[in-house]
Amino acid sequence: MQLTKKIADFAGVELQFDAILSFASVALLVLGYLMVCSASLHLGLKGMNNIFHYPIRQFIHIFLGLAFGFCVYLTPLSLWEKYSQLLFFVGLFFLLIVFIPGLGVKVNGSVRWLSIGGLRIQVSEVMKLIVVVYMAGFITRHQNFVQESVHALVRPLMLLSSACILLLLEPDMGSAVVILTIAMGVMFLAGAQMKQFIALILGVVIIGVFAISLSEYRSKRVSGFLHPWEDPFGDSFQLVQALIAFGQGEWFGKGLGGGVQKMFYLPEAHTDFLFSVLGEELGLIGIFSVISLFTLIVWRAFSIALIAENLNKTFHAFIAYGLGIWFGFQSFVNMGVNMGILPTKGLTLPFMSYGGGSMIVMCASMALLFRVSGELNMLENASSREKHYV
Repeated sequence: MQLTKKIADFAGVELQFDAILSFASVALLVLGYLMVCSASLHLGLKGMNNIFHYPIRQFIHIFLGLAFGFCVYLTPLSLWEKYSQLLFFVGLFFLLIVFIPGLGVKVNGSVRWLSIGGLRIQVSEVMKLIVVVYMAGFITRHQNFVQESVHALVRPLMLLSSACILLLLEPDMGSAVVILTIAMGVMFLAGAQMKQFIALILGVVIIGVFAISLSEYRSKRVSGFLHPWEDPFGDSFQLVQALIAFGQGEWFGKGLGGGVQKMFYLPEAHTDFLFSVLGEELGLIGIFSVISLFTLIVWRAFSIALIAENLNKTFHAFIAYGLGIWFGFQSFVNMGVNMGILPTKGLTLPFMSYGGGSMIVMCASMALLFRVSGELNMLENASSREKHYV
């Protein structure tokens, strides 16, 4: 109890963990770890001559994620707000140094990673968190301007476009789309004018179509999505194998470890297509459970944001809104890609897919949401005490 009190005093916030967020995030971490184990044992045996290679590394990733998350939880939101602009330019700097030979790591033709201490960090994942913080700071400083002028929409998006250009050069169009979605979603919730907002969406869609048409590999992904059975052993191979996995799962699945598609049929089974493995082994019940858990997180994030708005804590509110949009959109895209309702994108399933950088950033982001909730609880308790004494 004394240790808990000392930590609470140091953090400047009561150590009260949101029950719904705790349940949903822990459930996703545990379920994701089990699925990574199931999907990767044969890969470790074949590639590393160690059946537990990926499970051990993923356990380390989760441990590091929780450690980083604890540090984030101890950091007051006032510091995030103070340095939100500086953080954005730090993020741009890291996006740039990815292209420096020897620092950036090239995997499957894309240069998206920095190798730090043997751990690959995907800079775009860090940038998503930075964009949430930056946009929350921008809205806190300029909310009235956002509601009254179209220039308020253009200003932050001009800066964000520089980050998106660097992401497209990696190439990583999926992360660029997530970042723009976070920014535009936050702007919409801040009260941006509807006409300008719709015009902006149309502009982004046109630019996206243009970017796809200029890239052969993106065009192939779209054509493979639209006509998957025309080339089931070529460009549509991943999607076809994922659909077969879902079909074999039926209602209750084949049981944990009983899937077949992960056995060298389904590429990236432990990363981007982990949801397909889950569908085959846990069936529709497993799919519904994961969707429900992500829905709980998004619902709770927006509930926390509404509480913050009622307490006139704009920065807190838009941190929660931004995180809710991010978690909801990225999980939707990953699951949509797996189920064939969206073109293939290299986006991980939050809290579940294998990967060190992604896991660390997701745990840190969830810790930031816990911090928002903790500070709001403290404010509400202080307010209720004042009313009681009055």
